[in-house]
Amino acid sequence: MWTFFLSIKYLFSGRKERMISLTGGISVLGLALGVASLIVVLSIMNGFDSEIREKIIGTYSHVMVTADGGIYNSDGLVSRLEAEPEIVSAAPFVTGQAVLRARDTLTGIIVKGIDPDKEIAVTDVITYSGEAASKLGSGTIVLGGELMKNERLFPGETVELVLPYSVLDVEKVKLEVVGSFTSGRYDYDSNIGIVDIGTAQKMFRMKDAITGVGMKIEDGMRANAVRDALRADLGYPYAVRSWMDLDRNLVMALAMEKKIMFIILTIIILVACFNIASSLIMTVMEKTRDIGILKAIGANSRGIKIVFVTLGVFIGALGTAVGAFLGVYISRRVNVIAGYIENVTGVTLFPGDVYYFTEIPVKICRSDVITVVAVAAALTLAAGMYPAWKAARLDPVEAIRYE
Repeated sequence: MWTFFLSIKYLFSGRKERMISLTGGISVLGLALGVASLIVVLSIMNGFDSEIREKIIGTYSHVMVTADGGIYNSDGLVSRLEAEPEIVSAAPFVTGQAVLRARDTLTGIIVKGIDPDKEIAVTDVITYSGEAASKLGSGTIVLGGELMKNERLFPGETVELVLPYSVLDVEKVKLEVVGSFTSGRYDYDSNIGIVDIGTAQKMFRMKDAITGVGMKIEDGMRANAVRDALRADLGYPYAVRSWMDLDRNLVMALAMEKKIMFIILTIIILVACFNIASSLIMTVMEKTRDIGILKAIGANSRGIKIVFVTLGVFIGALGTAVGAFLGVYISRRVNVIAGYIENVTGVTLFPGDVYYFTEIPVKICRSDVITVVAVAAALTLAAGMYPAWKAARLDPVEAIRYE
């Protein structure tokens, strides 16, 4: 028990050498800033990751079943899929490519035919389209907001879709633009047109066939597991893909970026821990006489080691606690802080026309905070081991002789 009280005394007692106190304070501050910055960065990256995943899933479905040449018994397949335990709902769709002719410009787009009544339970396309979705029917189309902006189109105008089946077989379909949809991803909003599924079947000469069936499952993160189960169940000629397959590179890039940022910012904490180690070494040098007296009156090396390990833990715990508090506090108010910086500097830190978010997305994960705190605690504990070992090896006679 004496080791604990002695560690507390060394932590709060005045130092003869002000440089040691300054070094200790800088060590705590460096550790706190490292922990705080790591929590803030991970929270923002979690927010971006969550937003992007929602936008991918919002435009596509969790899992899709397609077949070469189309699916003809769509009602039976939809019923069969909805009977699966993890599948919440299913909706048929038709997709194909067409050339959009607006005034004197030609633009290649992807046309997706949907059943609005069923699609609303599978994706967010209806939500993105707003009131325009209720106007979908024969002869109407909803275009991506960016596509309409690029082509200078407005609701109520008529566009022409050119469908080249072959060199000698080209069909032209005129449709009225009844509105736009905005998913928040430029590549979607500038390339997609939404029509009624019946209109799409006529355009692509599919009769009663559909391109595929989109499904919503209970847990979107289990999409690959459900995909594998459906592949085994359905077999040929069906092909099953998950939303992760559609943007595999993006999902992997986000995961890799988070890991790299964690490693880079952990180095900041590691540097702070080296400062803690140097501060403890100077403390050992300052307390050489005390250590000699303690050993002379019966303290063993193990007790001396515990004193300085505990002192390092106290310093690390203080820096880690302050850093965790600052990290969570700043993460929750990052948009307020960004707004204040923008007002002072006049520079827009987060332009909405570039990122398609009204504010910086932030998601604080308890597991990330715990991981950061645990890593910081482990590193500070390791930083205190060498100074403690050095103090424990001091010879009491040598320690007192020159004092």
